[in-house]
Amino acid sequence: MSKIDIPSWIKESERKTIIDTKRDVTIIVIVWVLLIAIAFSINLSGAIKEKTQTLMQTARVIFQEIVITREWNSGHDWVYVPITDKTQPNPYIISPHRDITAETGLKLTQINPAYMTRQLSEISSKSHGPKFRITSLNPIRPENKPTEWEQKALKLFKNNAQEVGVLIKDESGNHFIYMAPLITKSECLVCHVEQGYQVDDIRGGISVILSSITPFKIMPLALGYIAIGICGVFIIVVFVGKLDKAYRELRKQSVTDPLTQIPNRRDFTMHIIQEFNRSKREGSKLSILMCDIDNFKAYNDTYGHKRGDECLQIVAKVIEQTLNRPADFCTRYGGEEFILILPHTDIDGAAHVAEKMRQNIVKLSVAHEGSPNHKIVTLSLGVGTCSSLDMVYEDLIKKADIALYKAKANGRNRIEIFQEHLPEQTKEDNE
Repeated sequence: MSKIDIPSWIKESERKTIIDTKRDVTIIVIVWVLLIAIAFSINLSGAIKEKTQTLMQTARVIFQEIVITREWNSGHDWVYVPITDKTQPNPYIISPHRDITAETGLKLTQINPAYMTRQLSEISSKSHGPKFRITSLNPIRPENKPTEWEQKALKLFKNNAQEVGVLIKDESGNHFIYMAPLITKSECLVCHVEQGYQVDDIRGGISVILSSITPFKIMPLALGYIAIGICGVFIIVVFVGKLDKAYRELRKQSVTDPLTQIPNRRDFTMHIIQEFNRSKREGSKLSILMCDIDNFKAYNDTYGHKRGDECLQIVAKVIEQTLNRPADFCTRYGGEEFILILPHTDIDGAAHVAEKMRQNIVKLSVAHEGSPNHKIVTLSLGVGTCSSLDMVYEDLIKKADIALYKAKANGRNRIEIFQEHLPEQTKEDNE
């Protein structure tokens, strides 16, 4: 049998722990990825909102400049400009003073705010600046008929909307369209009184189009969050891995005898309960060997505790090597005492293993001058086997213990099998 650094039940427990750890790591990673995704979504939404607000503010300023220019025009009862090929008399201005001729012979025509707005827009468009136009649900000039989007915006103004802005994309690129309402003032009634408007009515709006908008670059932001996510996952995996390794090492240390590196008494208690319950459940045989290094106190007195520790290590190694089944289990029970669990083993099989173990220790011929009869290190062994379904595991341990002390009482370096009516001995009787 290979060295039992970690008992089989601990290995099984470790396998379960590894599975649980993988599950926990998976859950943590999923939560981390979700948090990163949520943070990315919030940041992206905030960045887009900030860009939209910047575009809104830009369009709002342009709108206000147009309104101020229009108010300047109307505040001067409209202005006169020379008639040219590009500036012809406005047929929608009904006034006997629309066209005049200066003393120099220069012909002039009135430009109202709407006409001025259209010409300003044409100039701005040629210089690749923002485009804007005046529109209304009830326009005087047919060319001022609203587009589908403008129509929706104008209807929103009737429902008390103050402004509307939206990013759109078409074959020509990305654009931002902004629109705000035009409020009727007293000077506006010169042209619009016949349409039924009154002061403070919304008679239309001005739309502002900002073209060639640089699209928001999602990829750099996404790559940043992906990098953070990957780093986080790496840290989680490494940290949890180290934590799990430390936990398993502590768990191993808690059930391992530090001197002999075989399972300790705590591990034995857990293991015997497991095997005893399985034996009762399956109706299978279960035996225990309890062994003790003969005259070990004298060995320590003769050779010192350091040599005594080395002796314990040698004996533990021989016991391990004698076992040849994975299910067999040995532990340092305390001091110089060892105990073995042999599942699916009857009394004869257990006695055979015990005798082989005794002989293997004898073959080492480790000097022991403090042993009065043998002068070498030897073992005394007691064998106990389950004989009744009414037993508890403590009864099985007691059987092996009684048999061990009979072996010591009968001269040591021998094995004894528990007999039901064997008189009980005590440790004091056999020290």
